This record gives sequence, structure tokens and C-alpha cells, in this order.
Amino acid sequence: MEVFLLSNGKIAGDPQWLSYAKDNIDSMIKKRGIRSAVLIAYAVIRSDHDQRARELSEVLGIEVTCIEHFDSEVEAINNAECILVSGGNTWLLNQMLHEKGLVVPIQRAVRERNIPYIGWSAGCNVATPTIRTTNDMPVRCSVVMPSLGLFPVQINPHYIDATISGHMGETRDERIAEFCAMNPDEIVVAIREGSYLYIQGEELRYYSAKNEGFKIFQHGKTFPEQFDTKMLAKWVPFRCL
Repeated sequence: MEVFLLSNGKIAGDPQWLSYAKDNIDSMIKKRGIRSAVLIAYAVIRSDHDQRARELSEVLGIEVTCIEHFDSEVEAINNAECILVSGGNTWLLNQMLHEKGLVVPIQRAVRERNIPYIGWSAGCNVATPTIRTTNDMPVRCSVVMPSLGLFPVQINPHYIDATISGHMGETRDERIAEFCAMNPDEIVVAIREGSYLYIQGEELRYYSAKNEGFKIFQHGKTFPEQFDTKMLAKWVPFRCL
């Protein structure tokens, strides 16, 4: 299994898609001889899906095609060399994956056929067991919580521990703490901008463009904030995959 779970598609000051993970992605593409990828951009509401595909094609040096252009979305996944899942609105993305019957085909592609999965922001969220730790609003009334479950615990991408002066609402830490209080057995991995998790076979690694650590939350427990990948592997039950 080879999975890239990125906090975000772009980082501040760099207009290129996936730039901070590009070395590892390029290496994977070259090693596997990948020539094309299917882009799932259901999460993108206010931008053109085909334009995003063209930009990703240029960055990755392969042919990227939006899944909407295939006669059958399921067959597109069944025949994909690589699966790209864009950021945007997580609720809409997850609902569309269920409506289009893509959850099981993606799971089988990644787990059984070892097709690479690259997801950022919303695409990272839906790779976890559920989308309960997304930062997004449920923009449609019909919503679905269970997601792909490619990664065994919840992720909170775009994590920020800043406190905004004058803001009286809950901080991100407080929101995640609420989730953990209601779900005391569950773990949340919070990853900041410019960071990502890379699963290759049975190995889990963490990368940060800014050399910043991830943060782990679980009710009643305190974890050191670390940059060391070994600490992440220690606390995340990765091998349950």
C-alpha cells in the first residue's frame, strides 16, 4: 500500500501543487512507471476541475484526467494507475464517493492492487475512518460520516494552535478535545500546513516542510509534540490496516 496524506495542496508563497511532497511523489511515479492518474475533484466547488487536472498534469509529468470524463466512475478507479483526491469541501466529497459507489472500489484499488493514493486536505480527511474531524461545513443536507478508512485513525489537516485575539469561539484544540471527550477511545493526529503522512507498505513516515511537529490527541492522555516519525508510529495503531 502506498498512500500520501497531505495537509494541503499548496503552501503559502508557492503556487505549485504538492510541491513540499513532490520529491517523494516523483520518486514513486518513476519507480512504478506511472503514466496517468484519475483525479477525484468532487470537493472543489468554486474552481474548474479540468483546470486543476491540467495543472497537476504539468506538475507531475503524467496525464491527469478528471473522473467525470469516464463513462463509468467505478471502471475509472478499477483501471487507474494512480488516484488523486483533491481538497475542497470534505462533506461534499465524501457524499459523492458514496453516491457514485466509489468507496469499495477505492479501498480495493489501494489495499488489494497497491494503487497509489494521493489525497490533500479533504482528500486526506476521507482517507480516515470517518470525516468527523474535518474543519469544513456540511454544505449539503444529506451527509455521510463513514469514509474510506485507508488510515486507521482520525486526521485533522490544516491544524493550527494559534489563538486569534478577540475571537470568542472555540480554538482548534478545544474542538478536537470535544471530539475526544465524546469518543475517548479514538485518536486524532493533527498535521499542520506543509506536512504529510506517507504510508509505504507497513512503514509510516511523517514529513514537514517547516520542520514542525504533528500533534496527537486522545481523551485523558497527554502526548509530547514531536517531529520524530518513530513517535507517531508508536502511538498510531498503523498495523491494524
